[in-house]
Amino acid sequence: RWESGVHRVQRVPVTENQGRIHTSAATVAVLPEAEEIDMKIDDKDLRIDVFRSSGPGGQSVNTTDSAVRITHIPSGIVVSQQDQKSQLQNKLKGMEVLRARLLDAKIAAQEGERSRMRKNQVGTGDRSAKVRTYNFPQNRVTDHRINFTMHELNKVLNGEIEPLVDALREADMEERLKGEEG
Repeated sequence: RWESGVHRVQRVPVTENQGRIHTSAATVAVLPEAEEIDMKIDDKDLRIDVFRSSGPGGQSVNTTDSAVRITHIPSGIVVSQQDQKSQLQNKLKGMEVLRARLLDAKIAAQEGERSRMRKNQVGTGDRSAKVRTYNFPQNRVTDHRINFTMHELNKVLNGEIEPLVDALREADMEERLKGEEG
């Protein structure tokens, strides 16, 4: 939750002969896992029109209403199907196509939302918007949002981040209490 943003790494590479510190940055976005998409289409959300097929097809093509047009009213997606000889087959095929198009639309909407969330969390990705700095020469980790510094980088890299998380949690609680008071 608190890891989103720009993380900066300061280190002296093994290949650096003059001992200069190199700085790198990585943007981190924490996003929820993608949810399973359940596609249930309610009959009341559909308008189904039948009409005569057009094009070649023999004698029966102009005498039976075998073509189907399915309109999904909430989304406005329209599917027309007239490949099969029977209305039932065209309806089943049309429902398959409609389900696929609705699924595509839902996936596109989810991707758009994920993209928006990622952009909100990461911002421009500019190094000046840094969240945390990992300084290897000084064995130091600094969280710039709460001005918290600890000189145990090796522990943080090994997953021992409790002091950092505790400081973030405390700062978050203080911020919430200020919001409730004001």
